[in-house]
Amino acid sequence: MSFNYSRRQVLAGGLGVAGLALASCTTAQKQPFAARPQPQVDQTFVLNYGPRADEPFPLPGIDPNALAPQFRRQQVAYQTQEKPGTVIVDTVNFYLYVVEPSGTAMRYGVGLGRQGFEWSGRARIAWKRPWPTWTPPDEMIAREPHLEQYSVRNGGMSSCLANTLVSRFLYIFQGSIDTLYRLHGNNEPHSIGKAVSSGCVRLINQDVIDLYARVASGAEIVVV
Repeated sequence: MSFNYSRRQVLAGGLGVAGLALASCTTAQKQPFAARPQPQVDQTFVLNYGPRADEPFPLPGIDPNALAPQFRRQQVAYQTQEKPGTVIVDTVNFYLYVVEPSGTAMRYGVGLGRQGFEWSGRARIAWKRPWPTWTPPDEMIAREPHLEQYSVRNGGMSSCLANTLVSRFLYIFQGSIDTLYRLHGNNEPHSIGKAVSSGCVRLINQDVIDLYARVASGAEIVVV
């Protein structure tokens, strides 16, 4: 069997094929591009370290890249002879623990005293204060004379985000003697896990707020 096509039929057929190809191409172009997968949000991090607009001076959120995972607040298994409610500072690993019942503790990353300002021993949280006025001790002013502007004589540094102690302040006493060491907040997450302070134990503001709510005045603190 043979088939004969006229020139007009051939051209019409060719145009028909071309039209189908063009229609196919046009249809393909109209297909939407697949959306790029978005990085997953760590909801626990957002809950613990997001902005705190409920504070007298609203706190900004913490950049996840600025706080290593091991220094983020978390409940861990922890065996100790200390009673629940005791604060234990591990100066080797830069952790602070609040002892809980049943062999667990809430753990926080901390910054500690630089060389020459380390300390250890047993004491107590004598009292606590939110958003304190900061007055550096005379010994610190002697080392850093520019801090004289914040001395007791000059009224100290009032509460604000620039205040060195920032959102919370827990005073450490041995008996009735003020050790001059404190647990306090700070707004420099890169300092957590490092020996940078003048002996105080510093926590991220969001962490010291959580700690403040968990620890009672009079609680024991052990620095090891």
